Amino acid sequence: MQLFTYERASSVKEAAAAVAAKPEAMFISGGTNLLDLMKLEIERPTHLVDVSRLPLDQIQETPEGGLRIGAQVRNSDLAADPRVRSRYPMLSQALLAGASGQIRNKASTAGNLLQRTRCPYFYNRNMPCNKREPGSGCAALDGFNRIHAVLGAGEACIAVHPSDMAVAMSALDALVETILPDGTTRTIPIGDLHRLPGSTPHIETALSHGEMIAAVTLPPPPPGRQLYRKVRDRASYAFALVSIAAVVEKSGDLIRSARVAMGGVAPKPWRATEAEYVLAGAAAADPAFSEAAESALAGAVGRGGNDFKIPLAKRTIRQTLAAAVEGA
Repeated sequence: MQLFTYERASSVKEAAAAVAAKPEAMFISGGTNLLDLMKLEIERPTHLVDVSRLPLDQIQETPEGGLRIGAQVRNSDLAADPRVRSRYPMLSQALLAGASGQIRNKASTAGNLLQRTRCPYFYNRNMPCNKREPGSGCAALDGFNRIHAVLGAGEACIAVHPSDMAVAMSALDALVETILPDGTTRTIPIGDLHRLPGSTPHIETALSHGEMIAAVTLPPPPPGRQLYRKVRDRASYAFALVSIAAVVEKSGDLIRSARVAMGGVAPKPWRATEAEYVLAGAAAADPAFSEAAESALAGAVGRGGNDFKIPLAKRTIRQTLAAAVEGA
């Protein structure tokens, strides 16, 4: 591990300014992803700013009827909060599916959103990776790409975003509140937080250097039944091959509205808006579910090892929608 200096921030503004002042500085909170990357010298910060003790660990009601989740709220506390379990059950389900209890006890809300891909070529410094070393190439294109993206990727990078929590928050239309180094704030829709790789896969989010996530705000819970379903290689503590966050509101035998977000298939949490258009006003049964699944994966491209994800994602969408409709 490369040598680094350390400081503990006493305020949000101080933390943002401290990171902005040094090009190689980074925030650290739970460190469940960052420390692993530092040990492998994939991340090489020269200075760490500890934000874990800042007063950002509260879950508060908003005047509109939603919840404001501080950036330092631990994943275990968020999943167990009675308001989350009753009003945003999909979020609780996603968090509980995401990691072991030990990791959830350390991982923060902001850290979960900003965790980096688990692509094996990203972790292997002997292999080319545009995300790790821009311009070096993408070994996954013609390599072992079973876990990689089928949507939103390109020739520069086909890695997927690993967060379960972010997929559920995408379906809930969450808003991400940030603090900039000059003390000003801004609000970013969660769909705009993560970037597709394009020609710059090493730039993963819309955040500027030193910009710090302060909170995530959930709007009032959407009407209808919420459900999160995750398909993985083993039943515990594995990253998603495909995951679906769905919200379905019924009116009689018709679907009044639907929201569908996908994980494990793209470089960012993937909102399947085409599927939502198909479902609005459709009969609450097949063939609407199948048509929605086909629409969601219409632009999917397999790379050989991950071809199976396309039919798997379609089946998972159909099954998740059917289950949500049944309980709606």
